[in-house]
Amino acid sequence: MARAKTKHLSDIAVPLQLIHSLSASAFHTLHLSPRKAPRQAGHRFPSLARSPKFLLVSLFFLLALFRTLRIGSELDRLLPLSPVPCSSSSSPEPVRSVLEVAVEAGGGGVGVGAGAVEGEFWRQPDGMGYRPCLDFSEQYRVETGAARGGRRRKYLLVVVSGGLNQQRNQIVDAVVIARILGAALVVPVLQVNLIWGDDSEFSDIFDLEHFKRVLADDVKVVSSLPSTHIRTRPVEEKQTPLHVSPQWIKNRYLKRLNREGVLLLRGLDSRLSKDLPPDLQKLRCKVAFHALRFAAPIQELGNKLAMRMRSKGPYLALHLRLEKDVWVRTGCLPGLSPEHDDAVQRERKLRPKLLTGRSNMTHHQRKLAGFCPLNALEVTRLIKALGAPKDARIYWAGGEPFGGPEALLPLITEFPHLYNKENISQPGELERFASKSSVLAAIDYIVCEQSDVFMPSHGGNMGHLMQGHRAYAGHRKFITPNKRQMLPYFVDASLPDSEFNRIIKDLHRGSLGQPEWRTDKVGKDVTAYPVPECMCNGTSTSAAL
Repeated sequence: MARAKTKHLSDIAVPLQLIHSLSASAFHTLHLSPRKAPRQAGHRFPSLARSPKFLLVSLFFLLALFRTLRIGSELDRLLPLSPVPCSSSSSPEPVRSVLEVAVEAGGGGVGVGAGAVEGEFWRQPDGMGYRPCLDFSEQYRVETGAARGGRRRKYLLVVVSGGLNQQRNQIVDAVVIARILGAALVVPVLQVNLIWGDDSEFSDIFDLEHFKRVLADDVKVVSSLPSTHIRTRPVEEKQTPLHVSPQWIKNRYLKRLNREGVLLLRGLDSRLSKDLPPDLQKLRCKVAFHALRFAAPIQELGNKLAMRMRSKGPYLALHLRLEKDVWVRTGCLPGLSPEHDDAVQRERKLRPKLLTGRSNMTHHQRKLAGFCPLNALEVTRLIKALGAPKDARIYWAGGEPFGGPEALLPLITEFPHLYNKENISQPGELERFASKSSVLAAIDYIVCEQSDVFMPSHGGNMGHLMQGHRAYAGHRKFITPNKRQMLPYFVDASLPDSEFNRIIKDLHRGSLGQPEWRTDKVGKDVTAYPVPECMCNGTSTSAAL
């Protein structure tokens, strides 16, 4: 949409009027120039001399060159390869993550580069042969053709909010809702994050052309409203109820959308039911695991940092939730010192609305119920009990810990090879993203995604997406802390280390990323549990598990 037409937006009540913090260019037409393929420089080889001595020297040279190329090919296995299976483009090869390659290969349940790594801690779970399986029904394909043949195009506008992973969940639901309504999806608008001040747009974080291309057979994605709909007043829904069904969506919006041609939705977090028909569950997986690829500069830097972590062997990634606002919102205490605990309690009294629930429970009750994040000492004891070697290379993602470096002291004392994106990046690599919290979170996600083992210290959007992503790539090891059952043993000072370690291992034997059926977990998201709707292993019965 041309900049000159921005003034008309107030006539149609689009997000710029409704949300003052949106970027001014959010609905402008996006023009993305395809990257040019690198030129292949020509090579000329001189004629070989006829002398036997020269031929012998040349033979040795060629053998050495062949050996070098073989070593190079081993390194190339860790670098981005060809496009994902959903893409049919013949454009230059995009920057991809190692995990995308694993998905294309059908997964294997083996850590990237860790196939020959010894040690129980690095051993991958049995993926039981599950691989991505997105075979849409004939009815779904017929409906696609019918939607394309419609006389009048309908458009869905969405405004997504929150942090990066919360936005990703909402984008997944936006695509599914567009499919339910037979509408084209205008590129989602990312609401300016009021906490971190990040004004990134969709194409700053995600590969927009890839997003459009992958979903071409499911939902038409457009960069802006066409001129025929610019002055249309959209149907607006400020707050959709939680967990609504596809039928609710149709009953609520379809008639008005057919009449007006434009629907505006915002606040989509957890609004769409997690229990959908099989084709729509597959579409969720297609969006989450194939369409939402990070933009090339982000993916490229994330891949570089992951390669640096892997340069000396396998690595563990931790998502640590140690920020002050996390302690305030969860009603928990960091346990660093009485002064730190008092600061959290004062903040909670000043801002009681931040508390996420269960206000009648004490901190101790919350902790024993498993509602609190693990602090650095608890994370250290857990991964040590699970067999992490002292020389393990560990990457930690997350915001600035409350208490500063002191908050990480137990972890770095036991595991000295502890890194984050700031101390493994080279000078200048992160500077251009310094004010972009969503981009920095995306870089963290990429490095964690490619780790051999991943563990979150607390539940949340990133942990759920990472769980599903790693399952979809072949059930790569994902440790789910069994907080409710293990924490009583943490406070038992009489327990010998050997007995403590045995108990902790026993409690986590079924929590290491093995296949789990979503249908056995009512209300769980298919993007966290992709079996059985999005993955198959040649059997259709739960007896396989």
